[in-house]
Amino acid sequence: MFHGNADPPEREAYLEQIVRLGTGDRPDVVCLQEVPAWALSHLAGWSGMQAFGDIAQRPRLGPLPIPAELGRVVTSVHHGLLRSAVAGQANAILFSPEAEILGRDRLVLNNRDFRKAQSRWLGLPLVARLAWAKERRIVQAVRARRPGEGTVLVANLHATSYPADQRLADAELLRAAVFADGLAQPEDIVVLAGDFNVPAARSATQTELTGEEWGFSPPLGDGIDQILVRGVALEALERWPRERRRLAGRVLSDHTPVEARLL
Repeated sequence: MFHGNADPPEREAYLEQIVRLGTGDRPDVVCLQEVPAWALSHLAGWSGMQAFGDIAQRPRLGPLPIPAELGRVVTSVHHGLLRSAVAGQANAILFSPEAEILGRDRLVLNNRDFRKAQSRWLGLPLVARLAWAKERRIVQAVRARRPGEGTVLVANLHATSYPADQRLADAELLRAAVFADGLAQPEDIVVLAGDFNVPAARSATQTELTGEEWGFSPPLGDGIDQILVRGVALEALERWPRERRRLAGRVLSDHTPVEARLL
């Protein structure tokens, strides 16, 4: 969602327009990342879908927690400059109104114990360890029954961004997959989607997940935004062309949406 920013960023934000653009053709499921905390209560109204949001980074003014609405007011001074510095950020999964929601859960991907164990395993230097602790990252999961089409478990994550060592994001991706696998029932279609923050070519986890043991579909190209699916065949998997996210002469968000159609 890029916190509602255009590409390149502007003073104004276009969060509602991004949501309406992404849900205008009535998809069954939408996974969102980089949603300002204040916007979670608006997603259902903007999209006409059932909205399930979880805050990863709470709104703050310096070290002090603040109400989400205050974060919105402060950020409105210049959305392009402030982004999530004050407003915090969240993940959200949107389901069609017809879906029956069976359960939901979430997991912090980079909590202290996990970082400590993985840092030792990976031999991370102090700079990388500090960067990993800077911002909380989560995976959220919603399990639902689609009318006449069985059950699906959708897991949505936004992994840590640390280009200097993308093993951090890869470790979180594997943790998210294990989390989703543990929640899924044998008959479920499983969807693992989001901003993995590690390209497929550099991801040992994606290689493992798309192997025979895990059985997920192959990633789309080498982008960091992916949709991996298990338990059903894919009819199509594609990235939106840049023109599809253009509105009134501006390009919305800095990431190209990925869209999957299931058979």
